[in-house]
Amino acid sequence: MDLPEFRTWVFLYLISSVALLWAAFLSAQGVMLWMSMILVLVVVGANFLVVLSELKRCAAQQEMMKRLSAIEMEVEEK
Repeated sequence: MDLPEFRTWVFLYLISSVALLWAAFLSAQGVMLWMSMILVLVVVGANFLVVLSELKRCAAQQEMMKRLSAIEMEVEEK
């Protein structure tokens, strides 16, 4: 993971932390419990989707690197 990706992850998790803290505040006050539950579900769901897409992107990148390495090995053998 290079530095620009790291900054994106920090920003995502800072926003997520603020949203979860806000949901905890709403729950502790006893008002808008439905809103705090929806907020928690949205944050957890969004983080799950972002991590899943990142894993797929990394897998695709590794597969591409393997294919490029195989092509390079074939060229060197000739």
